[in-house]
Amino acid sequence: MTAPNPPPEAASAPDSADKDRPLRDDTRLLGRLLGDVLRDQEGEAVFSAVEHVRQAAVRFNRDGDAAARQEMADILDGLSLDAAHSVVRAFSYFLHLANLAEDQHHIRRNRDHAIAHSRPREGSLARALERLDEAEVTADMLKSCVETMLVSPVLTAHPTEVQRKSILSLQRRIALLLDERDRILLTPEEAEERETELHAAVLTLWQTRLLRPQRLAVIDEVKNALSFYGDTFFTQLPILYGQLEELLRRRHPNRDWRLPPILKIGSWIGGDRDGNPFVTAAILQEAMRLQSATALGHYLSEIHDLGAELPLSLLLVDVSPELAELATRSPDLSPHRADEPYRRALTGIYSRLAASAWALDHHAALRHAVGKAEPYADSREFSADLEVLANSLRAHGSARLTARRLQRLIISVQVFGFHLAPLDLRQNSDVHERSVAELLAAAGRTADYAGLSEDERIALLCEELASPRPLYSPHLTYSEETAGELAIFHAAKEIRQKYGDGAITNSIISKTDGVSDLLELALLLKETGLLRPGPQPRLDLNIIPLFETIEDLRQAPAIMERLLALPIYRSFLKARAGEQEVMLGYSDSNKDGGFLTSGWELYKAEIGLADVFARHKIRLRLFHGRGGSVGRGGGPSYQAILAQPTGAVSGQIRITEQGEVIASKYSSPEVGRRNLEVLVAATLEATLIDLENKVEPAGAFHETMSRLSDLAFHAYRDLVYETPGFTEYFRQSTPISEIFDLNIGSRPASRTKSDRIEDLRAIPWVFSWAQCRLMLPGWYGFGRAVETWLADHPDGLPLLRRMHRDWPFFKTLLSNMDMVLAKSDLVIAARYAKLVKDPALGERIFARIREEWLLTRRHLLAITGQTDFLADNPLLARSMLNRFPYLDPLNHLQIALLRRYRAGETDERLKRGIHLTINGVAAGLRNSG
Repeated sequence: MTAPNPPPEAASAPDSADKDRPLRDDTRLLGRLLGDVLRDQEGEAVFSAVEHVRQAAVRFNRDGDAAARQEMADILDGLSLDAAHSVVRAFSYFLHLANLAEDQHHIRRNRDHAIAHSRPREGSLARALERLDEAEVTADMLKSCVETMLVSPVLTAHPTEVQRKSILSLQRRIALLLDERDRILLTPEEAEERETELHAAVLTLWQTRLLRPQRLAVIDEVKNALSFYGDTFFTQLPILYGQLEELLRRRHPNRDWRLPPILKIGSWIGGDRDGNPFVTAAILQEAMRLQSATALGHYLSEIHDLGAELPLSLLLVDVSPELAELATRSPDLSPHRADEPYRRALTGIYSRLAASAWALDHHAALRHAVGKAEPYADSREFSADLEVLANSLRAHGSARLTARRLQRLIISVQVFGFHLAPLDLRQNSDVHERSVAELLAAAGRTADYAGLSEDERIALLCEELASPRPLYSPHLTYSEETAGELAIFHAAKEIRQKYGDGAITNSIISKTDGVSDLLELALLLKETGLLRPGPQPRLDLNIIPLFETIEDLRQAPAIMERLLALPIYRSFLKARAGEQEVMLGYSDSNKDGGFLTSGWELYKAEIGLADVFARHKIRLRLFHGRGGSVGRGGGPSYQAILAQPTGAVSGQIRITEQGEVIASKYSSPEVGRRNLEVLVAATLEATLIDLENKVEPAGAFHETMSRLSDLAFHAYRDLVYETPGFTEYFRQSTPISEIFDLNIGSRPASRTKSDRIEDLRAIPWVFSWAQCRLMLPGWYGFGRAVETWLADHPDGLPLLRRMHRDWPFFKTLLSNMDMVLAKSDLVIAARYAKLVKDPALGERIFARIREEWLLTRRHLLAITGQTDFLADNPLLARSMLNRFPYLDPLNHLQIALLRRYRAGETDERLKRGIHLTINGVAAGLRNSG
């Protein structure tokens, strides 16, 4: 297999062609190696079929040659099931390899720039600080911001990551080999050796199954996420901290810019119980044990390496009294190191750290300690010992020796502690309500809590929260659900005592629609010792509402207004530094009201919440529940953060990183650091520069957006929830049923066994539309909305163009929609529509979708002034053009296999083939779930 020739527009631009030639070279090399493996492993006939299909698909996508598409279809339709599997795997693996080549190309471009200019390429942070200077942001303003700043990407286990860990590991190996070919000047023999290693890696990839035979367990998901720490987070976070400190010192040299832990990785994996019955108290404890063992294992390795780097002798250097004392306490009594105080001190630190690893996690150090030692009480004590080493080195002429491993380890301990990452708890408000109702009934307080009005609930809950008397009795028997909820919070308390308060700090309430939802969680925390009432109450966890549906988003400011007016709740917030976090759900609001309305209601909710919190003088931190795809709030993070309304960021932001996005962003260390840098840079800019008030009077923009949102909402709801037969169309024209059977996550795909779209999780909803290449959740309703609005405002197009030009929110919205539409394909989608058993139903609904797609395209291009999709993003446009010839055969085979499988054929290879195509299409689209 080889990569297609570049599209004409790329070939006609010499500068672009020169810059992208290494990308094409890498892609062709990987394609050639894959082709060699395919021929060797599957035979000439399969290789020939793949090549003919590829060439036909390239001709069709390049020239629109209908005969080429028919040729491709004829070859694919004539394949045996086994041959079809091989063809699917070939195209799927090529798309995976193309992703690696693209990621490597981004790294290469940054490195080439640094070499050409004899300095590092100015990244997002440097450019952000320049913009802050231009906006006349003072050193005082900047220092005040970073002192309280928090940027936290939160890893979640949502089931859109279809890749196995084994596959991801092999892909990292291939990426590393590509990187070595770039970085190292190789002799011909060495270059040949590297290519041989690449060939072996591709062969191993081919012989490794793509699919999991069983559904992941929660602990498997935990372990998968932990792999990104060793590859990226442990190495890149400290480097990023150092870069930011250096940039700040250059601009404002008279300030102390030692940063607090402003950037922290969070996790839901092992604590997210919403709809996942497999997350229990035991799982929560095991997840934290694994996290801690990962952190301590890293520290032990670094301490060992530091010992090799610091063989400094007392015959040649002086040391501080504190360092001398640390060396004296060491169990290392070897006469060979008697004059090496740093090594002896490090040996003692290693011994204490190894004892900590065993005491906390039953984790045995890879290298045995030289003697017994007391474990550290906490990570702060460990950090203090590291500071003793660093201070002694600085005081005696060896400051350079602290700059790399030691200083980065100190930063790591500040960021990761002994717990690695704060593990969030999450549960549905309905579960909390039932548990509280049972506790109240068992204690004789009320037999019908569910029958109380909201006002009555609030009054009763406030009364109970003020009372030191517990409702729970160890002498009573509770339902399995209530006992499970209480066990989770008891486990959380034990984890905090064992690993530190930072181990678990947040508890999130899904489906929040009232003040009582937050007070119910507070009551459960009180019953388990995580909230202690009294004149100065202590609340150990942040109580975080999650507003998900369109109606909930509209009510969010009023709900928080009422909550913050309660004296007892405000007393709780004093124990949380006067801060309150609110989570906003992008996925469910999109499924509920469509792309445009979801974006607008989220924006309005943020404005309303910022106003409410400002009046109550409570600091607001927003947690954005974004998915990978635009239909679930995805898209470029930098633009998304800058598009937030004024006051919505305020130096603190948390964002979920879900599914396949985690691997695409953080598998590569350099790509990972760039993505983390983008989050920090955007947070600084959004906090300190008022982008919202730089646009023309917001009233006209907001009024127009409100009307467009209303029109889009009705268009979307009319199709999805009010069109007879739409549920049948969705379930038959997409591979949703087959996705349910794909072993890609521990959590069930539906909240209930209902077939209603309302009960389907947003993740498989979006994932299914991506597979059939419609991407409907990312654009539907926009075209009809603009068409109707322009009919009422014939001269309104210039206003829409100004909104796109001057308003970051609207520009980002349209940019994301542009990307989604570029990945859609009506010709392929029309073939999926023919899977609907009732042909008239399939034709009728697809005709509506096609009409809306054409309207959306026309109005999007008219507003942006583009001649085609992605006109302002040529790199992504070329990437998609080069991918389509490899996606089309996968979609063709998926449709054919679905038709046979649904017709009742029982060959297990059909189902496996469908799952392989799902994997391949997801790889080709990258952010599809």
